[in-house]
Amino acid sequence: MDTDELEWNRTLREQWEFHWNHQVRARLDGLTDEEYFWSPVHDAWSVRPRGTSTAPIQAGVGDFTIDFAFPEPVPPAFTTIAWQLGHVIVGILAARNASHFGAPAASYETWEYAGDATTALAQLESQLDTWLAGLRGLGEAGLRTKVGPKEPYPEASMADLVLHIHRELIHHLSEVCLLRDLYSHTRATNGAIR
Repeated sequence: MDTDELEWNRTLREQWEFHWNHQVRARLDGLTDEEYFWSPVHDAWSVRPRGTSTAPIQAGVGDFTIDFAFPEPVPPAFTTIAWQLGHVIVGILAARNASHFGAPAASYETWEYAGDATTALAQLESQLDTWLAGLRGLGEAGLRTKVGPKEPYPEASMADLVLHIHRELIHHLSEVCLLRDLYSHTRATNGAIR
């Protein structure tokens, strides 16, 4: 097939939509608050009630903050599902939706993090919808434009950014699924470790 005839915008959207619809979304169904905050290790980074974190940086507005450090510790901190979802919702999606698609400004410092799994999943779906609508609106020509100074690599194309965001989504949401698997295989129904 001639690559000039390939509908790149549709192809890039379908890359994520297929993964979401057939591999990830159903794996998030029934996520409980206990799973959302659960950590198999001591002092993992998470989303926590304001004032309860021991991480060097606690970002966010409202009742909950997300744990961070700069520079990132070596080795990197273990992270909970709450942290992973917060990172995806804000750092991967909401900040890009604001920078490129006219969504409200968003940053780790100004985000109101979800204190429960249901709210986090609603935030995730909302940001994904905004991302896909923005991507659709780029059309074919918009994929070739430069991302500009809003991104660390301003000379990169929007297509490069889309591929990067989709890699990040696949990576981090796979970690969420793995944490759910670990939780279900190590926790008894009464909450005790098997």
